[in-house]
Amino acid sequence: MVTLIVATTSDPASINPAAALLAMPGWIAGPILPPDIKSFSNKQTRVIQHDRSIVKEDDLDLRWEEATGEVIDEVIFLSRHTAVSNRPALTVHPIGVLHLKDGESPPQGGKPGWAALPNPRIGPWFRLLKKMAEAHGLVPEFEITLEATHHGPITNKPTMFLEIGSTEEYWKRDDAAQVMALLMWEGLGLGGGEAVGNWNSETGKRKVLLGIGGGHYAPRHMDIVLKDDIWVGHLLSGYSLPMEDPTQTKTTPVENYIGGNWRQSIKAAFEATKAAFPGGEILAHLDHKSFKGWQKKAITEFLAEESINVGKPNDFT
Repeated sequence: MVTLIVATTSDPASINPAAALLAMPGWIAGPILPPDIKSFSNKQTRVIQHDRSIVKEDDLDLRWEEATGEVIDEVIFLSRHTAVSNRPALTVHPIGVLHLKDGESPPQGGKPGWAALPNPRIGPWFRLLKKMAEAHGLVPEFEITLEATHHGPITNKPTMFLEIGSTEEYWKRDDAAQVMALLMWEGLGLGGGEAVGNWNSETGKRKVLLGIGGGHYAPRHMDIVLKDDIWVGHLLSGYSLPMEDPTQTKTTPVENYIGGNWRQSIKAAFEATKAAFPGGEILAHLDHKSFKGWQKKAITEFLAEESINVGKPNDFT
């Protein structure tokens, strides 16, 4: 299983964890990915470094395969995180811009209606990151959190972002970079231990959470993900579920029809999650308190139409 880790020299929260990882034993220089992207290899892990925006450099997995003949199984991006609160944070999340219509321009990469395959490591690594951050004294200063699905770049293999936030002071923090490097080192089994988060539907629990609703940091979904053996697919926050209030529409409403791109968003999230977890039991988990009655009714009816099972918190135990 070959892992591609992507870092950019234009972002200290990206290149510093990559540099800390590359300072650990066993790395050798790898091929140059055209036009000028350096690479490094260690066992089944490849690190590449470019100097452009982390969310704009598309299809790096396919470009690596084309240049080297080596098949990539997963992609991990290292990046800064920004937040209005400026709160220090270490975050993990899947990517995609599922809610945008054709013709709309995604502000941070990707393409309208697209969802990357979520990396199965997201749940297990989030729990491991929390333990590591606590062990290295970053908690409570840093919040350890999931984020909802958002932004690009376009990828074709299971993908996740690991981010350090939320201001330049914290993007440059060596202790945060070191914890992210240790997460990758241990999580990928580079130190000789067993890798964390390899999906296998034949062993262990097979329940995969598909989060629907709530805020960007998915608190109600995160409460469930903190339990052992819960896998994480896409996490759709409210802004990824645009729904037109039928009482506010200016045109004559079709009976019981709720406009907006929310159906497309749910369907794309489900299909990508299902593809990332072959043999898994995908359960939609709704943040009920985040929806108005008409929204919840429309979503639950659509999930039933699409044969997407809904799970309550106790269903994930």
